[in-house]
Amino acid sequence: MDPIATLAARDRAVIWGGLAALVLAAWGYLLHLQRSMAGMETMSGHLVPWTGADFAFTVAMWAIMMVGMMLPSAAPVILLFAAVNRKRREQGGVAVPTAIFAAGYLLVWGGFSVGAALAQWGLHAAALLSPALATTSPVAGGAFLVAAGVYQLTPLKEVCLAHCRSPLGFFMTEWRDGAAGALRMGLRHGSYCLGCCWLLMGLLFVTGVMNLLGVAAIAAFVLVEKVAPAGHLVGRVASWGLIAAGLAVLGQATWHMAM
Repeated sequence: MDPIATLAARDRAVIWGGLAALVLAAWGYLLHLQRSMAGMETMSGHLVPWTGADFAFTVAMWAIMMVGMMLPSAAPVILLFAAVNRKRREQGGVAVPTAIFAAGYLLVWGGFSVGAALAQWGLHAAALLSPALATTSPVAGGAFLVAAGVYQLTPLKEVCLAHCRSPLGFFMTEWRDGAAGALRMGLRHGSYCLGCCWLLMGLLFVTGVMNLLGVAAIAAFVLVEKVAPAGHLVGRVASWGLIAAGLAVLGQATWHMAM
């Protein structure tokens, strides 16, 4: 067997194994956290202020959730980075660990996790979260749905999704050598991914942050939209579905307020 092909196959297996281990560990933690929270009794009528430790825990929870949700859809670009990097190494270039590129990608979602934790903090302070960490306000829920659906149709979403769906094109225009270049590319690709999906992540406040079926559904949609041949069409159909659902929720909320 060709030793170069053998080395390439080994590298792919190592990367796949590492990504799978991270994703499984993240989902295992989320399942454990869901079970732990399900066993806790709610404190009726008593709003407990957050501490610094609560905020840090929430940021960590969101960051782990983003690993479980977003790494599967990022696998193609991470594998392509490894393949391009390996080819350049064979041609005398400097070897760069794939983990550096992946770390840059995840750093972006770590930053998003801080923002998501702040949003959760605000909803908690306003007493607008259920035990499953879903908004209890129909108006807020409907607004989330409509906003996510409308954003799916914007030019910014189109640009970001195009980059996510064409990792080869991304590397042809964005390639930078060295460890700093790999980190920069990871940050850059993560930024496109964030621009593509940030409002979809906001839907977790509608389905429930601790509703793992809802979390899995959103993660599956992101994966299909990015890597499936019909992903762009699926995203378009989903956008109108989200808008319709949001308007229905808002309409129902308005009706109840008028009664």
